[in-house]
Amino acid sequence: MSIPAHPPELTLSQQLVNLRSNPLTAGDGGIAGGVLVWHFKTSPSPISRVYDIRLSYADGRTPETYVDEPDLTLLANGERIPHLYSELPARLCLYLPEAYEWRSSMLLDRTIVPWAILWLWYFEDWLATGEWRGGGMHVAEGETDVGGRHVRRALAAKRRKEAA
Repeated sequence: MSIPAHPPELTLSQQLVNLRSNPLTAGDGGIAGGVLVWHFKTSPSPISRVYDIRLSYADGRTPETYVDEPDLTLLANGERIPHLYSELPARLCLYLPEAYEWRSSMLLDRTIVPWAILWLWYFEDWLATGEWRGGGMHVAEGETDVGGRHVRRALAAKRRKEAA
């Protein structure tokens, strides 16, 4: 008997069952047209505001995580918010897709959801301090080659760290 090289991909239904059963993601949603959409409210700390989060995940794609409320751009008072794919709506940048930090064999409620909550914590810290302390890779102003040079650098650094 051979061991599979990669864990099996999870179906949208499996992801939905786990989202429904996890108290961290108490909310509602469903699957329509091959896309899983899940809405839930969360707060990164007991003294933080509450955020309305929307997950959207289609087979063969990477999950997309949005903050529907409150409007993050209003909270940022015109400052460019770090680690967003888009500001309206606010789509969070939680990991490097090209570096395979998230795979379809991973549960959304145990990866994307905690990562989103942690992103919100760093966002609130950034609002208070003006410094992004959440790590990750920043795209320089006007730079568009996010999937090229930046990913190669990140992967090379990751390989060096693992080799050390």
